Amino acid sequence: MASVRIREAEEGDCGHILRLIRELAEYEKLSDQVKISEEALRADGFGENPSYRCLVAEVLPAPGEPQGPSVVGYGLYYFTYSTWKGRNVYLEDIYVTPEYRGQGIGSKIIQKVAQVALDQGCSQFRLAVLDWNHRAVALYKALGAQDLTETEGWHAFRFEGEAMRKLAGK
Repeated sequence: MASVRIREAEEGDCGHILRLIRELAEYEKLSDQVKISEEALRADGFGENPSYRCLVAEVLPAPGEPQGPSVVGYGLYYFTYSTWKGRNVYLEDIYVTPEYRGQGIGSKIIQKVAQVALDQGCSQFRLAVLDWNHRAVALYKALGAQDLTETEGWHAFRFEGEAMRKLAGK
């Protein structure tokens, strides 16, 4: 296995992050929904009041190889708040390129987010997964996550576009 480093993303990583976001959307069969730009990622994640934080997984070159590290995965997360439990972290995306799956990189990203959550005083670490992604569901359960759909019957909802404008009276 190649040597892998999980680190906080830097502003210069936004091009790699956008590439991986597009790969994830393609994998999830939702490519048409990606509207974010590299510039928006940069402004939203690296300004004065960042809306998100991100980890990247880099494969490090073997000694003597001329190329530098290669970004092969990411985990994009942000902080939320529970009126019952207090501060939480939400992992919006986790993705590892297909050729590097099965090497524990995804687990390392999840472990690092858990460390951040604990360091920031969070009581929960949440994420969502599509129901057909059985491999990811199995991984999260193996790592100790509770499936809230199974245990508590929660359903996820969202407002967007016209529904959001209508709701806001615009």
